[in-house]
Amino acid sequence: SQQAPAPAPQPAAQTEPAPEAPAVPAFSFVGGEEAYEDIPISQMRKTIARRLSESKFSAPHFYLTVEINMGKAIKWRKRLNEAAPVKISFNDLIVKACAAALRQHPAVNSSWLGEQGVIRRHRNVHIGVAVAVEEGLLVPVIRHADMKSLSQINVEIRALAEKARQRKLQPDEMSGNTFTVSNLGMFGIEEFTAIINPPDACILAVGGILEKPIVVDGEIKPGHTMKVTLSCDHRVVDGATGAQFLQTLKGILEDPIRLLV
Repeated sequence: SQQAPAPAPQPAAQTEPAPEAPAVPAFSFVGGEEAYEDIPISQMRKTIARRLSESKFSAPHFYLTVEINMGKAIKWRKRLNEAAPVKISFNDLIVKACAAALRQHPAVNSSWLGEQGVIRRHRNVHIGVAVAVEEGLLVPVIRHADMKSLSQINVEIRALAEKARQRKLQPDEMSGNTFTVSNLGMFGIEEFTAIINPPDACILAVGGILEKPIVVDGEIKPGHTMKVTLSCDHRVVDGATGAQFLQTLKGILEDPIRLLV
């Protein structure tokens, strides 16, 4: 029998040379020519700087943080907005809940008047709502927030925030606050601490609502939580007092039907 001829040897594969790395352009600069821009300090920024510096350096701050289950608040707000004449925001809910909690904890709704030798407990609840503008932060005030409906609070916050952005706020619309809420949740901030807004004794810093596993009746379930941090002036508010206020606030937001009582 005849054998098939052996296959001819294949030529060795030609390896292509590796491509050369692109040349990195040399970095050069002229010494002594640092680039910067000097921005004149506006009168608004000077006022903000003075007030916050006075607060931070005169009021001994301490901070308390609590995590709140927002599951019921989310459902309650959705049902509310199906019937409400305006679309209620979570910030509206928080302002209203703070007002209700302040009614139960008047020590938090107070001011330090050291020169007069008194701590003033305010009988009215006037909540400042921090609004970011180009030149800094303005805090219009929702007066008698505990006596207003969520719809009224919503309309008033929107109107005052728009006036703030247009620099049309009047002095009386930014004065008389007894407590302040600062919300950065819409920017994806999970939690932060805020500087007390004079003459308040406390300010609430509100983070975003996060979707995360939570434990309910011993079982892990999907949920939504929000962290809030209360900054307190220790001359006026002690740790236990601030903690009790936060527990009341947490209870209201975890069961918002209590706002109707």
